[in-house]
Amino acid sequence: MTIRIMLVDDHPVVREGLRGMLAAEPDLRVVAEASSGAEALEVCAAAGELPQIVLMDLRMPGGDGVQATEALLAAHPGLRVVVLTTYETDRDILRAVEAGAAGYLLKDASRAELADAVRAAARGETVLAPSVAGALVTRLRGGSAERPRLSARELEVLRLVAAGCTNGEIGRRLYIGESTVKTHLLRVFGKLDVADRASAVAKAFTLGLLGD
Repeated sequence: MTIRIMLVDDHPVVREGLRGMLAAEPDLRVVAEASSGAEALEVCAAAGELPQIVLMDLRMPGGDGVQATEALLAAHPGLRVVVLTTYETDRDILRAVEAGAAGYLLKDASRAELADAVRAAARGETVLAPSVAGALVTRLRGGSAERPRLSARELEVLRLVAAGCTNGEIGRRLYIGESTVKTHLLRVFGKLDVADRASAVAKAFTLGLLGD
């Protein structure tokens, strides 16, 4: 199956380079381009067939990639947006993830890394460059050595994990996308300072976050 991709970047030379890299992959096809978030919304609204993956620049004139990501996902919830940027500050990463981005890659990614990230995002996975993942977990860790504070939604997700639900089942029960479930879990892992689901549940029970 061919994965349909949209490129959103205000630099034509960047879009041309990305298009050339992706053209070498038989299962990937660039079907649309835009130079701004506003133009991306217009292109999607007029498209007969929506792209499945949007590769989104972070810094563009007339509104940044985070705002564009929020607007695109509000208008077309089925889209998967992967931020592709030269910036890897903690604040930028966190804003993009909170906006609903399915991934965050840096523009120095190789062709193979980019293609694999697009395929992973199309499968519903969250895609983060290794340096970005480390920065995000560090950023999300609570500064207090005492009991971490989880949001109501994070607790809902964690309770369902404790009940043995998969990410897909959690998404269906809470009426949210699987990528959103993964984002909530990533935040939980960071706040609890753990690396996996089982450790998160065990630590949450130890801290009394999930009751007795």
